Amino acid sequence: MDAVDWCALLTVALAAGWLDAVVGGGGLVQVPALMVLLPTAPVATLLGTNKLVAITGTSSAAVTYARRVGLDAPHAFRAGLIGVPTSLLGALTAAWLPQRVFVPVVLVSLLAAAAVGVWSVRGGTGGGGPRFRWPTRWTLTAVGLIGYYSGAVGSGTGVLLVALFTAALGTGFLQGSATAKAVSIGTDLGALALFASLGHVLWATGAAMALANITGGAIGARTAIRRGAGFVRAALLCTVAALVTKLAIDHWA
Repeated sequence: MDAVDWCALLTVALAAGWLDAVVGGGGLVQVPALMVLLPTAPVATLLGTNKLVAITGTSSAAVTYARRVGLDAPHAFRAGLIGVPTSLLGALTAAWLPQRVFVPVVLVSLLAAAAVGVWSVRGGTGGGGPRFRWPTRWTLTAVGLIGYYSGAVGSGTGVLLVALFTAALGTGFLQGSATAKAVSIGTDLGALALFASLGHVLWATGAAMALANITGGAIGARTAIRRGAGFVRAALLCTVAALVTKLAIDHWA
């Protein structure tokens, strides 16, 4: 990569860390950007590198949320334990799927997760009471499915978890986001372990991006706590639409 590509990757990592902390879904920006800037790398390698970057920014944001908002520790702990093995299974699926099959899957998943993210931002910005509650077993089953998705695709896991917790636990957006960040650490760990064991992580690239991602995550968590997440919706949609369009053109043209 030349200097321009490196600057682009670091800028994307910073923006992804900020977005992930504010509304979730930093991978919606980071994964397609990696595909555009590193077109010759296997998709599994890009997903593994994304996990390395994501876990650092998510951890930074989780600490900030836990200190300033509080954390639903019992639910986060149980859900995180479920997320580790299920995300590992998802990563195993991603590692063995042919790239010609997996790129369209990623594109569709990006758009679907972005749509859920917009819904969660609209529905969960307040701090009010529950709209409805799910039995814990169904909540944890949903976490397992999201964990598998996290390992297999990785993009938009945060927004799916925020949507789940705001609906199932009746939390406000900030409380649901704090729980989602803690659970995301577990899903990222499981997938990263599998990708690393198969050699699907660009360690030097990921480490450089991780520093930018940590910075973005710390700034984003403070932004969300101070201003809420409603203002992010338009930026999220525009960014994802532009990146998915570019990725689709490169893949099919």
